[in-house]
Amino acid sequence: SAVGRGPEVPFRSEAYRISATARGKELRLTLSALDPGAALSQDLVFRFGMSGSFRLCPAAELPRHAHLRFLTRQSPQRALCFVDPRRFGSWRLGDAWQPERGPCVVSEYQAFRENVLKNLDDKAFDKPICEALLNQKYFNGIGNYLRAEILYRLKIPPFEKARTVLEALKDQERQKKDPSLALSKKVKLMRKNSDLLELCHTVPMEVIRAGKQLFDPEHSGNYANFKNWLQCYLVPGMSSLRDHNGRTIWFQGKPGPMAPKGQMLRKNHAQLKAEPEALTSKVTSHTSKRGRRAAANPPKSNEKEESDGLRKGCARQRRKRTTAPASPEPEVHLSTRRSHRISARKGRG
Repeated sequence: SAVGRGPEVPFRSEAYRISATARGKELRLTLSALDPGAALSQDLVFRFGMSGSFRLCPAAELPRHAHLRFLTRQSPQRALCFVDPRRFGSWRLGDAWQPERGPCVVSEYQAFRENVLKNLDDKAFDKPICEALLNQKYFNGIGNYLRAEILYRLKIPPFEKARTVLEALKDQERQKKDPSLALSKKVKLMRKNSDLLELCHTVPMEVIRAGKQLFDPEHSGNYANFKNWLQCYLVPGMSSLRDHNGRTIWFQGKPGPMAPKGQMLRKNHAQLKAEPEALTSKVTSHTSKRGRRAAANPPKSNEKEESDGLRKGCARQRRKRTTAPASPEPEVHLSTRRSHRISARKGRG
């Protein structure tokens, strides 16, 4: 599109096939020409940012922010679009993955596991575990909602030191490889010790297996299914803090020893929206306080004073009329006009 920020794609072909390979948070598309005489192909590697997705739709009804479009030959024509409303996503030419990204937590689980456990001396693991989980050099594919779900299921405080959490797995790995340990004891050991690296694989797999039931750009109502699947992220009753990178982490219980200083713990009270009566005790605005004070101390009304004020005002007006010189427009003094306003206000009471 004219507003797309990605590079121009030089590939041109009347008929071609698109295939895709995923790795962590990246997706590689390969465009291959179907003409046997043309040995043409082009690779594109996509990053999705926070709002990027692919959508297949009629070519006459392109969605907004469709920054790259692949057209079909069928009639009516359709378009496979890379849609990115917030423009955090991108694509680049070539087949190379980003070099700083580690093995994928889904498709390269064993390599991912080994990559983490053999590099625990890296300074990346000096940070809280919630921040280490977003480091794509070691946890390629884990994002904000996944880290919250993984830590919640294991009851790990998000601001526990990453090395402290993962070194226990290193010891467990050593015991599993011990030939003198019986198989039954190894199985018991695996069940007893919760494995964070294993959940980094199984929790994303839950989302992938659920497929369209959780994520379907064509049906925004399916977001309700995703919300029901979540156990921690944005869930009512959970707490949240901003980590040292400014990203919000959701959790339950204590945050851990490395929590940022000077932040107030926030609770998600979303369930109160369905209970408006529960909100009344929480209102603390200046207007509501003033209203409560007024209700507690109602103004003292004196009907006699109000009626006296009205009578005095009327009598003063009559005196002015009788003493004023005859003229087309009799002069009204400022004090008289003021008395009218005062008496009227008292009458409204």
